[in-house]
Amino acid sequence: MNFPTSNIALCAFFIASFTIAFTSHSDNFDSKKLKSTQNLVKAGDKYVTLLGEQVNVGEQAPQFKVVDKNFAPVTLADFQGQTVLISVVPSLDTGVCSIQTKRFNEEAAKLPENITILTISNDLPFAQKRFCDAEKVDNIKVLSDSVWRDFGTSYGLLIKDMGLLTRAIFVINNQGKIVYKELVANISQHPNYDKALAKVRYTAPVIVIDPEAEVDATKELPVKETEK
Repeated sequence: MNFPTSNIALCAFFIASFTIAFTSHSDNFDSKKLKSTQNLVKAGDKYVTLLGEQVNVGEQAPQFKVVDKNFAPVTLADFQGQTVLISVVPSLDTGVCSIQTKRFNEEAAKLPENITILTISNDLPFAQKRFCDAEKVDNIKVLSDSVWRDFGTSYGLLIKDMGLLTRAIFVINNQGKIVYKELVANISQHPNYDKALAKVRYTAPVIVIDPEAEVDATKELPVKETEK
């Protein structure tokens, strides 16, 4: 089977980019140096160990660096001034994660423009792009922590010996402070969608529209008389 040269080159570019990034990450990432937390989350009937620093409501949200579908870096600072809801899932190719991501994508279309919803997982960007294209997920930003594990370790979400992120929801206000956190007790369960959405709506500043600045399209504008 013959593939177009352009497609081969593009695949080679992405593979090379990922290899360089992953190698760099591997050189700097040492799970033994990370803080570990037990007895917070279960997989099935057994507790898993979470790696990284746990964060709490009221604290300033740690900065992090992830990548988008093109392996371009994305940071929390890129959403400065926004109220941000972060939906964390283990893998988009599982049932609950798929439903969770599609639910927030649907809800995002109903939210004001000063609210941004992110979905973050350790899926490779290739897999995330495929999922978003197939499921028409285009109202939220789907990002990958697979390169540096920076998000997972900064928020205490990386599952030891699995390489996945545990299921969680965070709401960060427009001042960069964590105002809501849910670590889902079992990674096979759904988060509390209604509570998270209510919190993000309550947290975001109300956008006030000056009625005098709006033009009523139903009214005809006065016709200006021509000068004699």
